[in-house]
Amino acid sequence: MTSFFLFLSKVFKWSFGFYDAFGNVLNWVLFIVCCVLFTYWCYVLVAKLGGDKDKEYFSPTEGKHPYYDPKIYKKEG
Repeated sequence: MTSFFLFLSKVFKWSFGFYDAFGNVLNWVLFIVCCVLFTYWCYVLVAKLGGDKDKEYFSPTEGKHPYYDPKIYKKEG
């Protein structure tokens, strides 16, 4: 029975090492993905909307979904 628990101990040690290595890999993957998204966000802010280009931007949903719709929120009484 002792050998079984020693074997189980080795399995647990190996699994924690695996999770530690997998966590490091996952951490780097998420870091790279976030860096790419941040770089793209900066590109959109500077290249596409910088230098008063935001005034030429046309929103396809502007005016279609108002925050306050008087037809829905009307005062009764």
